[in-house]
Amino acid sequence: MLANILSAAPLGIDAYPVEVEVDVAQGLPQFSTVGLPEGAVKESKDRVKSAIKNSGYDFPVRRITINLAPADIRKDAASLDLPMALGILAATGAVGEKAKRFLYMGELSLDGRIKPVRGTLPVAAAAKDWNLDGLILPKDNAAEGAAVQGLPVYPVENLADVVRFLNDEITLTPLTEPPLPFQSEIHHAENFNEVCGQQHAKRALEVAAAGGHNILMVGPPGSGKTMLARRIPTILPQLDFNEALETTKIHSVSGQLGRHEALVRQRPFRAPHHTISDAGLIGGGTIPRPGEVSLSHHGVLFLDELPEFRKNVLEMLRQPLEDGQVVISRAALSLSYPADFMLVAAMNPCPCGFLGDTHHACHCTPPQLQRYRTRLSGPLLDRIDLHIQVPRVNHQDLSSSQAGESSETIRRRVELARQVQRERFHTHHLYTNAQMQARHIRAFCPLDEEGEQLLAQVTERLGLSARSYSRILKVARTIADLSGEEHIHQSHLAEAIQYRSLDRPIHN
Repeated sequence: MLANILSAAPLGIDAYPVEVEVDVAQGLPQFSTVGLPEGAVKESKDRVKSAIKNSGYDFPVRRITINLAPADIRKDAASLDLPMALGILAATGAVGEKAKRFLYMGELSLDGRIKPVRGTLPVAAAAKDWNLDGLILPKDNAAEGAAVQGLPVYPVENLADVVRFLNDEITLTPLTEPPLPFQSEIHHAENFNEVCGQQHAKRALEVAAAGGHNILMVGPPGSGKTMLARRIPTILPQLDFNEALETTKIHSVSGQLGRHEALVRQRPFRAPHHTISDAGLIGGGTIPRPGEVSLSHHGVLFLDELPEFRKNVLEMLRQPLEDGQVVISRAALSLSYPADFMLVAAMNPCPCGFLGDTHHACHCTPPQLQRYRTRLSGPLLDRIDLHIQVPRVNHQDLSSSQAGESSETIRRRVELARQVQRERFHTHHLYTNAQMQARHIRAFCPLDEEGEQLLAQVTERLGLSARSYSRILKVARTIADLSGEEHIHQSHLAEAIQYRSLDRPIHN
C-alpha cells in the first residue's frame, strides 16, 4: 500500500516541495525514513506513532518506509510530522483521495495536537503556483500563510480534525485574508521629542534615515547614543507590502515570527550583544539560518560599544554593507539571504570614555587611544557614511521644559526625501541614495566649481579613500534632497564633510 502526500520546506527565504512517499508493506514491524532526514525528522517516528494512536486510529504493525523527495536535500524540520502521519493513514485506507489536493505542514504532539512551525510564509508564497486546493496549517501559523493572497488556508488544531475534514465528515472554513500591513498607522513607544538637546546628532540621524546611510555615534557614557539609536525606526518610512513580505519571510524561516502574526509591520530594530559569534551575526549552521544582519533587513542593526565586538566578527560586515546580501556556503549547499539594513553603531571616544569631556579628565595615553581606534579597520569605517560626535548633554538642555521636534515631524521630511529618491531612481532599481554605485554618483551628484575645490582640499588634507569620497557625495545628495534642492551646493557638501569626524587625526 503506497500513498503520496505533499509538504514543503524552506530553503533560504524560498521554499521547495517535499513529496512524502509512504509504503506500508508486509514484514517485521519497522519504521524507517530515507531522503536525508536530520535529527528532528528522524525522531518524528515516535511522535507520529503516538499521535496516530492517541487520535483514535490504528497504527499499522507492519514495515513502514517513508521517502522524502527530493532525496538530495537535507530535511531538518518537524513540520513534516503531519504529512508523514497522513501518509501512513492514507496508505492504510483511513484517509481518502482528497488528501492529495492539499499541502500540509505541522509538528505533532504525542496527543495529536498540531504545533506551529517555522517557514510557513515562504511555503505559502511558493505554493501559489503548485495547483493545489489549499494549505492545511497549524492554527498559530494560519494568519502568516494567509498573508499570501490567492490560496485558501485552513487552520487546524489536531490530527483528528484533519482526517475528518479529508473524509468529508466535518467542514473547515478558510482563514480570511488579513489586512495589508501599511493600511494603518503604527504607534511607537519612543519619540524623538523625549531626547534632550543633541540637535547636531538629531540632524545627522535625520540625514541618515532620509538616505538610508550607515552612521557611527562617538561620545562619552550617558550622552544619549543608545537613546537616539532606539528612536531611529520612529522616523523611517513605514514598510510597504513587498518590504513587509520579504522581511516576514526571513523572520519566519528563523522561527522569530510572533504567534498569530501575519506580517512584520514595523521596521526591525536588532541590537545584538558584543559577545555575538560570527554565525549569530552573519548567519550559519549545517543548514544555514539567517543571522542578525538578515533579521534587520529593511530595518536597523544597532551595534553598541562597537570596538568591543570581536574584530573577525566586525570584518564580516563588509560584504553585506557593500552588497546588501549575505551568501553562506556549506559543502552541501549555498544560500543567499537579503541583508539591506541601516547600520547604526555607537562607541566611546577612548577606552575610559572621557576623551574631550569637559567634566571628566581622560587618562588614556596616545598608544592606548591608537589601539582602541584600530579595533575598527579602515575598510569598515569607510563603509560607514556618517561619523558624528555626541557630547555630554548640559544642564540647561536637561532641565528645559520645551519639547523638541516629534518623530512624526521628522518622519514627514524623511518621507519627502525618500519620495524624491524613488522618482530619481525609478529606472535604476534603487531606492535610496546610499545604494548608488559609481555610475549613479557621476550622473546624480555633479558639483559646481566651488564644490569641486572644497572637496579636493578636504580629500588632500585628510587623505580620504575613494570610498570615503563617494560616501561624502552620497550624503551631500541626501542633504540636498532634504532641502528640496535639485543640485548639490557648497553648504550641502560642507555639512556632509563634517559628518566624517573619524577621518581626522586623533588628538588627546
